[in-house]
Amino acid sequence: MQLVNSLETQRSWLGSRSRGVVAQACAEGSCSTDTAGGGEASSSYPFVYAIGNIDIRFPSLGVEKEFVQASGRADTAGLTDQQTLHSVLTRPQNRYLTRQVCWVMTIEGLDSYLLQPRESADFDLLLEAVRANPGRMDIDVVIGLRGPLAPPSMCNGLTVPIVGFSQIYSFDRDTFVKAVPVPQGTKSAAFVPTVGELLERILKMADNAGATDEHRALNYLVTRYPVIYNLAAERFSAGYSLESIDSSPSRLSGARRMVNVNFVFVHRQTSVPDRYSVRVDVTEEFPFLASTLTPAPYIER
Repeated sequence: MQLVNSLETQRSWLGSRSRGVVAQACAEGSCSTDTAGGGEASSSYPFVYAIGNIDIRFPSLGVEKEFVQASGRADTAGLTDQQTLHSVLTRPQNRYLTRQVCWVMTIEGLDSYLLQPRESADFDLLLEAVRANPGRMDIDVVIGLRGPLAPPSMCNGLTVPIVGFSQIYSFDRDTFVKAVPVPQGTKSAAFVPTVGELLERILKMADNAGATDEHRALNYLVTRYPVIYNLAAERFSAGYSLESIDSSPSRLSGARRMVNVNFVFVHRQTSVPDRYSVRVDVTEEFPFLASTLTPAPYIER
């Protein structure tokens, strides 16, 4: 990872407040022990493209009591706890609280990352993830740089990797599914279930913390490349089932890191496989397409 191994990059991956946290974490011995999500030591600071949910935690009893006092100063009668949380944190006069609480990303119900803005304006992205009426279909996408494990003192004993994020996208599953363009000649009633099924299948892939190159490529495609949904809809209508989705480093990787993502469909009657592949460049923090989705005579290993 030549892009993240330089001392300058490591020093600038977070804002000044977070650099102090990184230094504290290293002093406590957690810089070289984090292997969550990618199997690499956290001193390499790998990139993250993760899909999950953002939650708020109180790092200490003092911060929790301060939030209670702020709630008492607001008109929260008739509001649920979550609505109160949203109302209090989004008030300009309570902006200081957004810098005191812990912003935790959970993936498949597991605490995975502790999120830190790179600059103060990025707190707006976190606030957009605080929903007054959250649902189990809510989705948050976090793109950033993973650092060392958080020290136990940072968030009430929670020790997960710190992620200095560059971008957060927050939406609900139904809105996303309906926003994917319906291909010409396809009925929306048939296309929407296809998008939902493919989205769920990728989101539920085992151990997808969005930290490995392969998982980052998958998560990029599922959120930014609607062509894969068009392909699935076309194959389903032709009598095929989606057998597998896998990803692997491309043989074309050299100065840049490439990942091949392969979709394998099997005809329901003849069992004949039909393979397609797309290549994603994951060298930098923001992945992008290196080649479009095309039929593949074989799956590159």
